[in-house]
Amino acid sequence: MAIQVGDTLPSVTFKVMGDKGPESVTTEALFAGKKVVLFAVPGAFTPGCSLTHLPGFVVKADEIKAKGVDSIVCTAVNDAFVMDAWGKAQNADEIIMAGDGSATFAKAIGLDMDLTEGGLGVRSKRYAMIVDDGRVELLNVDDKGVDKSSAETILAAL
Repeated sequence: MAIQVGDTLPSVTFKVMGDKGPESVTTEALFAGKKVVLFAVPGAFTPGCSLTHLPGFVVKADEIKAKGVDSIVCTAVNDAFVMDAWGKAQNADEIIMAGDGSATFAKAIGLDMDLTEGGLGVRSKRYAMIVDDGRVELLNVDDKGVDKSSAETILAAL
């Protein structure tokens, strides 16, 4: 069963790129005592994710943060090296690029999908959520496209 509004995020460790390489960062460190916009994509460097989803959050980052958001986190079932390279390629300086390389977080919140037949393995569904002190305030999951989880939709909800 997928995580719901009102639920607390599970304790999971992501990998983010630090000055000396990949570093572990827990959900507690990312979300405790903060208002955070978290969005997930099926994969870094994929067309919809690179052309629409991440760029929307890059462009709207200042407006989102002006609404009282402490940080914006992007996650995908990719390693920290790929997430870092994708963030740099997209000028995502204001966004924390959190690798969920083994889909641990996606599975823990029930928003994983198996794309093994297409050669992609287990991936995250496309979604966006507003999280306040680790608790889900809003959760928008896209079945197709990027409408429900776009930066514009999340900005309007803030």
